[in-house]
Amino acid sequence: MPTEITNFIKYLHSIQLGQNSAYDFSLALAILIGLWILLKIIQWIVVFKLKRLAKKTKTDFDDVIIEIFSKIKPPFYILISLYFGIQVLTLNDLAAKIIKFVFIIILIYEVVKAIGRFIDFLINKYFSKLTEEKSQNRALVNGVRIIAKIVLWSFALVLALSNLGINVTSLIAGLGIGGIAIALALQNVLSDIFSSFSIYLDKPFTIGDFIVVGKNNGTVEYIGLKSTRLRSPDGEQLIISNKELTDARIQNFELLKKRRILMTLGVTYSTPADKLNKIPEMIKQAVTQIDTAEFDRCHLKDFGSSSLDYELSYFVKSQDYGKAMDIREKINLEIFKAFGKEKIEFAYPTQTIYLEK
Repeated sequence: MPTEITNFIKYLHSIQLGQNSAYDFSLALAILIGLWILLKIIQWIVVFKLKRLAKKTKTDFDDVIIEIFSKIKPPFYILISLYFGIQVLTLNDLAAKIIKFVFIIILIYEVVKAIGRFIDFLINKYFSKLTEEKSQNRALVNGVRIIAKIVLWSFALVLALSNLGINVTSLIAGLGIGGIAIALALQNVLSDIFSSFSIYLDKPFTIGDFIVVGKNNGTVEYIGLKSTRLRSPDGEQLIISNKELTDARIQNFELLKKRRILMTLGVTYSTPADKLNKIPEMIKQAVTQIDTAEFDRCHLKDFGSSSLDYELSYFVKSQDYGKAMDIREKINLEIFKAFGKEKIEFAYPTQTIYLEK
């Protein structure tokens, strides 16, 4: 080592600034700058290598790793470098504890943020595979994200306090008791939230489906964490709790490929037998001439109190209730015209009174 450098180092040792010499401060500054540069170089190398690797792979897992490393900002590196740099300095106990506290808090904060980004990636990837319903997906993803973040930050808090020398046993016990109390207080809310996950995973219905729940029916517009909203045929919005939906029997008409129409036609007792024989064929022709209708059967079913009752069954190949009613109307009109041509009278409630002399 040259004499000039040795003399300069001795000179720095001779300058006292509190409990440390100028040499100590110079060494701390050198460690700070050197470590900061080293960390930045490592970050650049890791991101560069991962980007090259990402171009060769089809998965997006490496993309989230790149995002995590890329979002680490220079202030974090400076704080880490500063912490290790001041380790060569002599500090009083209070200053050392404060510096250690700040370092642990910042380190845990950055680590938790990185883990949080990774959790977001996993949650979004998992739920995006399950369904294409974006609004339903968004609500449930947000719910899962909130729960995951609460658990993650609670663990981070306990970890930070533990590293600072604080006894966290009583705190964990208190959090457990507090969690039970909160769960009991929010029992109905939590029940609805877990029911929303059940709806999402089991998929008894999705957005856009027409469902019937008890005496209520409508098209599903939104599935939230606590409730589901239906738009009824009359136009008003029905809000039903998710727990009520999971406990109830649901009729989902969206999966209906064709609707069965069952109806009864009554003709008068004065109708001749030859015309009674023609009625099933007449009704069949009225149904089959509609492309979206499928004839099933037609029979003389009952001798009613004031009519001869025919039971008609056919299918409408449409999920839409309005279209099904349009087809039913066309068929009814065709039957009415056919009966009119054959002079077959529809029966209606009548009563004949005989007077005995």
